[in-house]
Amino acid sequence: MGQVGWGIMATGGIASAFANDLKVDGLKLVAVGSRDATRARAFADRHGALRAHGSYRALAEDPEVDVVYVATPHNLHLENALTAIEAGKHVLVEKALTINAQEAATLAAAAKRAGVVCMEAMWTRFLPHMVRLRELLDHGVIGQPVGLIADHTQRLPDHPAHRLNDLALGGGALLDLGVYPISFAYDLFGAPEQIEAVFGALRPTGADRQVSAVFSHGSGARTWWVAASDMRGANRACVLGTEGRVEIDPVWYTPTTMRAYGADGRLLDSFDGATPGRGMQHEAREMERLIEDGAVASSVMPLWQSVEIMETMDQIRAQIGVVYAADAV
Repeated sequence: MGQVGWGIMATGGIASAFANDLKVDGLKLVAVGSRDATRARAFADRHGALRAHGSYRALAEDPEVDVVYVATPHNLHLENALTAIEAGKHVLVEKALTINAQEAATLAAAAKRAGVVCMEAMWTRFLPHMVRLRELLDHGVIGQPVGLIADHTQRLPDHPAHRLNDLALGGGALLDLGVYPISFAYDLFGAPEQIEAVFGALRPTGADRQVSAVFSHGSGARTWWVAASDMRGANRACVLGTEGRVEIDPVWYTPTTMRAYGADGRLLDSFDGATPGRGMQHEAREMERLIEDGAVASSVMPLWQSVEIMETMDQIRAQIGVVYAADAV
């Protein structure tokens, strides 16, 4: 096939970052869609998209669009992704995949019926330093991995109407920030057998502003993580092994540096994962590879695992008392 044509659904900050990274890597942005035609046109002009559409459906039905990047708020992911899938498009859906596991399962089933690729846009998994980390672990450089410590803490707006604080939009630190260390834990150790939310603090809106949990995995490994939208921490990560550790520098979920140490503290490996742009082009390249190969899912970020991650976040929300309207559907 020819060069894959990308469509971007929405015009917010994350959509802009993705468009920039497509350009960095020479990928083809065909069109953008928004519910506001003026915003769509401005976004298209700014990022060099060939066309601007004044509705999400029009974008999905654009014949030159092969894959749609869904960059709308969490509460709209299912609806918007289904619009693209029904038009026969592949979809890369911004994390968290949906608002809860029920919606995630619905989305996965729709993609399977349509025979299209659907992948959660957990771009961190495709960054160079994460690829290198998996290589180190596969080669036993630090022995058997037995633990992960990670935080994703930011000082973000506290206005009740901000999407991160609005329950109607799927707001909360868990879905927006906690999904990163949770997905990291899944990547290393698989699904946790025991989930203990050790702390949760809510805003007056009912959305969580702080959440921390401990996972116990079937292998005996443990994960300790914290997420917060009202304070900024180190944003480091450390993978613990029986024969050493890997330290990932701030900000661990973006292109960065890391080092592997032996049990005696000796430096075993160092890696600089610097990459042009924000680093979202790597997940875009994975989507294009899947489409070109006729594959149904990514082995790095499989859709079934994204559904399981949503199940885990549902359990954490139940433990800390965060409820979305979609949970009652």
